Amino acid sequence: MVTPKHLCPWGIKAKDLLRRSGFAVEDRRLESRQANEDYKRTNGYDETPQVFIEGVRIGGYDDLRTFLGRSPDPKEGETYQPVIVVFAVALAMAITTTLAGPVGWEWSRIAELSVAFGMCMLGVLKLQDLRSFATGFVQYDLLARHYVPYAYVYAFVEAGAGVLMIAGIATMIVAPVVFVVSAIGAVSIIKAVYVEKRDLHCACVGGDSSVPLGFISLSENLGMLAMATWMLSRQFAAPMFG
Repeated sequence: MVTPKHLCPWGIKAKDLLRRSGFAVEDRRLESRQANEDYKRTNGYDETPQVFIEGVRIGGYDDLRTFLGRSPDPKEGETYQPVIVVFAVALAMAITTTLAGPVGWEWSRIAELSVAFGMCMLGVLKLQDLRSFATGFVQYDLLARHYVPYAYVYAFVEAGAGVLMIAGIATMIVAPVVFVVSAIGAVSIIKAVYVEKRDLHCACVGGDSSVPLGFISLSENLGMLAMATWMLSRQFAAPMFG
C-alpha cells in the first residue's frame, strides 16, 4: 500500500528481498486504505503485501522469508540484542574517552566509565516511556511489586547516578544508592528466573521489550553492584593511604 501519508515498510522490505534474491519485481500498488481493505476482503487475505512468484501465491513478507529459506525477521521473537548493543557502545565510549584523557589506557577508569555510560543509556531507554517500563518492572522487582512508585523512581536513579559517576560527583551518596537498588534488582531477577522459573521479559531497555529476563539482564545489576562496591572501597581507602 502506497498513499500520500503511508508507505508500507513490509512492501519495501519484500521488494528488496526479492531483488536481492535475483527476482525481477512487478509492483502493483494499492493507493488508498479503502483499496487495500477491498483487496484483502475480496481475496480473503489478512495482510498486505501479498507476494506471487510466477503466478503462485507465496503470502506476506514473513511467508516470503520462509519461502526463500531465510530466518524469521528480527522483529519477531525474543532477543538480547538491545542489551548487548548498549553494553558494547558503552564500552567503546569508555575506551575512547579514557584514551583521550591525560593518563591514557587505564583499566579501572574504562570499567567505571563503561558502567556509568551504560547506566545513562539504559536510563534513557526507560525514561522515554516510563509508564510502559513500570508495567514491565513491577512484574518481577521485589520492591516495585509492593511499592509501585519505586518503578518510576528507579529510572531516574539509574540515569542520574550514571551522570554523577562519570564525573565522580557525590560518590558517598551515589555509590550506596546504586548498591541498594542494584542489589534489590539482582535478587529480584534471581528469584523470578532461577527460583520461581518464570518466563518474563526484562524491562531493562524500557517497556514492551523482547529481551528475556535472564543472565544478560542480571549482568546489568551485577555490573552496577560491582561498580558501587569499587567506588566505596576506593573512597574509604583514599584517607588511609593519603
